[in-house]
Amino acid sequence: MAGESRIAMLALEAGQYIYRPVVVWDDTDVILFDTGLSGMAEQIRKRMEEAGAPFGRLNKVVITHQDRDHIGSLAELTSGFAGSIEVMAHEIAVPYIQGEKPLLKSGQMAVPVRVDRTIADGETLPFCGGLTAIHTPGHSPDHLCFYHIPSKTLIAGDVTAANEGRITGPNPQFTPDMDTARESLKKLASFDIDTVLCFHGGACSGEALREYIAAL
Repeated sequence: MAGESRIAMLALEAGQYIYRPVVVWDDTDVILFDTGLSGMAEQIRKRMEEAGAPFGRLNKVVITHQDRDHIGSLAELTSGFAGSIEVMAHEIAVPYIQGEKPLLKSGQMAVPVRVDRTIADGETLPFCGGLTAIHTPGHSPDHLCFYHIPSKTLIAGDVTAANEGRITGPNPQFTPDMDTARESLKKLASFDIDTVLCFHGGACSGEALREYIAAL
């Protein structure tokens, strides 16, 4: 039986910008949520080890959506890794990650990586105590958030950004459908969230998220 699961947010640096993938792990699985920009695999390894997450046992990568700052180092991780990494994403993301269609926002073609498993809205992945997928389109049509059941933590991806502990909502510059993005945020109100981990902006409290949603 797997031991108690742990969760940590990583800080990957690229000039003035910081990207924050999340790692969740226990004795059985090590799961990385998003991979930053291209060329960040070594940073991922260092930050995981600093957090106490065993990079050498990484066996799953979950992509919250197909933007280039979330899939950038996926090919580097999967091709250069000694072990076997299972790649998971929403079904809408599959042709973009597999290099069959250009990425929606950049128009670039991703370095192809095979998606091993698709994840549906409401599905609970039976890893690390349970991770419930929430389909939250708007920022991108394939966007998924994940609720880590044991820690009551929302792995938010880009459904919202944050700034110094405040929820700031979807970034309009990178969110083609703001109305749908706001409706997606409202879906999160039904979850008992203690902590929100935003890919852009870091950690916020669940209360901050509830207050933001209530004001929509």
